Amino acid sequence: MAECIAALFPEAEVFTLVAGPAGIPAGLMGRRMHTSFLQKVPGGASHHRHMMPLYPAAVEGLDLRGFDLVISSDSGPVKGVRVDAGAVHLCYCHSPMRYLYDGYEAYRAQMGAVTRAVFTATAGRVRAWDLKAAARVTEFVANSEYVRGRIARFYGRESVVIHPPIDLRRGRIIAGDGADPTGRAYLCAGRLVGYKRTELMVEACVRLGRRLRIAGTGPEEGRLRRLAGGASGVAGGVVFLGELSTDDLWREYAECMALLFGADEDFGMVPLEAQACGRPVVAYGAGGSLETVRGLAGDARRTGVYFGEQTVESVMAGILEFEAAEAAGVFVPEVVQGWAAEFATPVFLRRMREFVLERVPAAVGVMVSAAELERLGEVL
Repeated sequence: MAECIAALFPEAEVFTLVAGPAGIPAGLMGRRMHTSFLQKVPGGASHHRHMMPLYPAAVEGLDLRGFDLVISSDSGPVKGVRVDAGAVHLCYCHSPMRYLYDGYEAYRAQMGAVTRAVFTATAGRVRAWDLKAAARVTEFVANSEYVRGRIARFYGRESVVIHPPIDLRRGRIIAGDGADPTGRAYLCAGRLVGYKRTELMVEACVRLGRRLRIAGTGPEEGRLRRLAGGASGVAGGVVFLGELSTDDLWREYAECMALLFGADEDFGMVPLEAQACGRPVVAYGAGGSLETVRGLAGDARRTGVYFGEQTVESVMAGILEFEAAEAAGVFVPEVVQGWAAEFATPVFLRRMREFVLERVPAAVGVMVSAAELERLGEVL
């Protein structure tokens, strides 16, 4: 995301809390990069999530004097940067920090005793600072209608929705075994953390006797392996693939029966990446999935199925509904892929450029031209 925004401004400098070679996108290599004092704190770069009490000081310590336009890509504290009087600060917000607001209790419950005590003691102060920081932003852009609602709820601010971009160049349709649930395996992809609710997909597939491939690693992996019935790479009909290369992950998307997605996400890139390969999605009907998956029966451009609750029984019902619809020829791979194309990188670049120029017309002198957007969309 930051790479795409920065591509619109070829000479822009980049400010971030911490940076490491592995975490810098190729498109930002060579940019003038500024980091906060957390970069020099032992463990600050590798364990930056544990530095929450220091976020306000770290963000406000970034020196943005002399910049007339600041664009932040924010899922945490960077909206709180201090800018010159009269400068315009446009914040592309991926979400208000869940662990400070509606996810506070859930995050606390997953912490160890020491971490929980520190978090509890400092979260209120950081939350109060975050609210003040949001008030200083000139204008917000939300990455989904869902996040637009969260920005209004927690910050009391209006925002414009511009969906994030996906890389359609990797998307490809592979002929498979149609509606035969034994011909292709279902797929779960992403970090194996609690809120993703991958355990629901595992148990649903075990109960139904369906094959499931799981791409990704994370703290939930051991529990998921035990739930699947074994600790080896293959547990019954459940295969744990580990961390995959980008090419291998997109191959899994293209070859799967359907993607199973159980998270209440703010947006969710994974369902769109699967759909870019023409594969439908069986998704929890909440949050960003309501915008990235067309899951309602009767939709002429249907791309998936919603299940209504985060329960094993609801996931099973969703899988069976999908298989019936797939057998009836409801899902057309080219239609599914065409829906994903509406979220392609060139669409994002055009909308973001138009948004900035409407607010700051003078920025035309430092942004790429409209004619260059197509070229950018081919390389990002």
